[in-house]
Amino acid sequence: MMLATKLAWSQTISLWRAGALRVLVFALVLAVAAITAVSFFTQRIESALNQQGSLLIGGDLAVIADHPIPQALIEPALAQKIPTTLTYEFPSMVMYGESSQLVEIKAIEANFPLRGHLTIGKHAGEAGQSVQTAPQSGEVWIEPRLATLLDVKVGDQLEVGERSLVVAAILLREPSRGGNMFSFAPRLMMNASDLAATKLIQYGSRVKYQLLLASTPEKINDYSAQAKPKLNRGERIDDVRNARPEIKTALDKAQQFLGLSAMVSVVLAMVAMLLSSLPYIKQSLNTFALMRCFGAQQATVLQILTIQTLIIALLSALLGALLGFVAQMGLAQLAGSLFVETLPPTSVAPVLIGIFASIGMMIAVVLPHAWQMRNLSAMNILRLDTLMQPLSAQAKFLPAALMMVLMIFWQAHDVNIALSTIVAMLVLSLVVLCFVFLLTYLVQRFLRATPQTRLLASVSLGIQGLKRRLALSAVQMIGFCMGLMVIMLLTLIRGDLIRNWQASLPEDAPNRFVINIQPDQIDKVSQFFTAQNIKDAAIFPMVRARLVSKNKELIKTVEWQDERAKRLAEREFNLSWAAEMQSDNKLIAGRWWPSQDYGKPLISLEEGLAKSLNIKLGDELQFDVAGSPLNLTVSSIRKVEWDTMRANFFAVTPPGVLDQFAASHISSFHLPIGAESSLNQLIKQYPNLTVIDIAALMQQVRGIMQRMSQAVEYVFAFSLLVGVAVLYAALVATREERVREATLMRVFGASRQQVSIAYIAEFACIGFISALVASIAANFLAYYISVRVLDIPFQFNLSVMLIGTMIAAVVIPGAAWLGLRSFLNIPPRQLLNSI
Repeated sequence: MMLATKLAWSQTISLWRAGALRVLVFALVLAVAAITAVSFFTQRIESALNQQGSLLIGGDLAVIADHPIPQALIEPALAQKIPTTLTYEFPSMVMYGESSQLVEIKAIEANFPLRGHLTIGKHAGEAGQSVQTAPQSGEVWIEPRLATLLDVKVGDQLEVGERSLVVAAILLREPSRGGNMFSFAPRLMMNASDLAATKLIQYGSRVKYQLLLASTPEKINDYSAQAKPKLNRGERIDDVRNARPEIKTALDKAQQFLGLSAMVSVVLAMVAMLLSSLPYIKQSLNTFALMRCFGAQQATVLQILTIQTLIIALLSALLGALLGFVAQMGLAQLAGSLFVETLPPTSVAPVLIGIFASIGMMIAVVLPHAWQMRNLSAMNILRLDTLMQPLSAQAKFLPAALMMVLMIFWQAHDVNIALSTIVAMLVLSLVVLCFVFLLTYLVQRFLRATPQTRLLASVSLGIQGLKRRLALSAVQMIGFCMGLMVIMLLTLIRGDLIRNWQASLPEDAPNRFVINIQPDQIDKVSQFFTAQNIKDAAIFPMVRARLVSKNKELIKTVEWQDERAKRLAEREFNLSWAAEMQSDNKLIAGRWWPSQDYGKPLISLEEGLAKSLNIKLGDELQFDVAGSPLNLTVSSIRKVEWDTMRANFFAVTPPGVLDQFAASHISSFHLPIGAESSLNQLIKQYPNLTVIDIAALMQQVRGIMQRMSQAVEYVFAFSLLVGVAVLYAALVATREERVREATLMRVFGASRQQVSIAYIAEFACIGFISALVASIAANFLAYYISVRVLDIPFQFNLSVMLIGTMIAAVVIPGAAWLGLRSFLNIPPRQLLNSI
């Protein structure tokens, strides 16, 4: 065993010095780096959720509801003497002087948080001090973002509802806040004892009520067992095992997407490894032949090959894991704060994943050659028979292909997504092959129709090289195409789609929403619209209701697998009423009610809601409105144009149906430039009003999209690097063939320049076709997302296509020429001697 290990090590060093291993190791290192970078990043966020679950909750368990926590859930905790605290979270407006700002208010009791601590200070940039208490009555703590937006400092007073509160500190850190993806407005933290005086919570206000508990695991488990049977609709329990499910859901999607992005690098790396393994195996065979001639057994040869494979895999995995560890720092910088506030240190688990992946990829590449060598004699090896047997030609790619498929399924975590990814790669390969045949055909027709020159003859030879090495050319083009396509697509999504969506809106499209309008405030709000010459700003009533049953069958969230359907079944609806259907609604089934149907128990549903909950015309729905049952029959289904930014509703009834229920009101309107001060005066007069600035919200969404797309681009940068590895692996694999071609061309009178032009033309076509297919695919996907998903106009981006094509057509042949120039400078006689 020791002798076999020494021989394997010495042969590995010799192969590295000879250059046979460099491309293979380079591709393997990049593949492991891509896998471990994503694994390090997602594992750190998972660790934050698992290890810091109690910090993200603020306790060991949280009872969360969209209505005040019932006493039936509080009393068991008090009976067991479990420490508890209540919190209230909701959006609202705050005033400072003549300025207003939408904030996320969190009202807490004195003993919050039960686990962890808050960090406060006097200024945004300082380290601050840790506290485990609430602001004093009459005081608030605000995030640095709010201090910047309102130009507020410690000691200033803010108007929070009908109460003036002093800014006592800057809230530097709140672990239970989550990442930036889940905080669209800055935080204002206040004492719960001041909440009633602000009069911010009115009928229709959307408030997140929380009861937090902290105790020993035994008591927490006992309480959970007692409380779960008592949970009603709109109530749930979160503990440290499922803390912040919205963060975990977002993380699952990010992990899935980033993992599949890394898989592109893995697939291309395995292609590069297969190509570069041919010269590696050829050079290894010389040593194996000598060993067999000197009496080495077949088992000894295979043992040395196995150890050599493990050495290459382990060293490449360690180097790739180190590179992945460095790369994940960039991912954490780009997107880490979107999920959680701080990330814990990494663990060794991603390194082990990288090692196993590396070993698996190396075995998949080497196994076919080892399988062929098991029964070969020394004479067979000396004659290189292993490279000419049917198995080598037909099945050498099978283990690698199976490995690729397994890794795609492993990263996708979903059979449909994995199959879609595999089919997309196959379709892309087919499209590339079609373009190769089309290009060679068109060039041949063009060359036949034009007078022959030396330049055109050299270009023609280069184009013919694509067909002579069709498989290798296609592999290289697919590699570059995948990397370029994703980068172009992300460029289009991040820039063009948002701009096109904004351009699709009319100039007077609503840019503000105002909610929580109470009935006695409608006249004053209408007067504000009239004074500001704001037209078509209708004020709509809203009644909060929860769907209880359909056709007398209780609604259960477990009935649906789709997450959207579960959320719709669980949430409270805003029911409204209207005599006329809004202009941005289109009736697709049933009929709208005439005036004689006013007061009848009918309801019109939005198309997406009806489809998600499988509701049809004529179905009888029962709603719970503040404890009172309301039975309605579905009379129509509407398609709603949500992107008009006007107030719309999932469910609408005829006038007179909801008159006996308390209602709040909502409106959307276009606020003219310069009218902000008048709006602030309205908010100051009615502080319960909540105004949502759509432009500011879209800016926040754009920022999140920017950072996530940069993270995906960051991962796909590996695929471009591996694409270069595929290029050089193809050059290494075809080096002998190209040397023979160049020799014959030079012997028959071709100059070095003509040979160079032929090869540059070949690789320029590879770059051109890669960029062309990538840009077409990227624009097609951008069109699909625009028209089918976002329902906005699509504009073809010619500049991205031209720039990408030009860069690829210059960089790829340039890189290829650097790899080929070594033998282009050799005289013909020396080339003849070398072959």
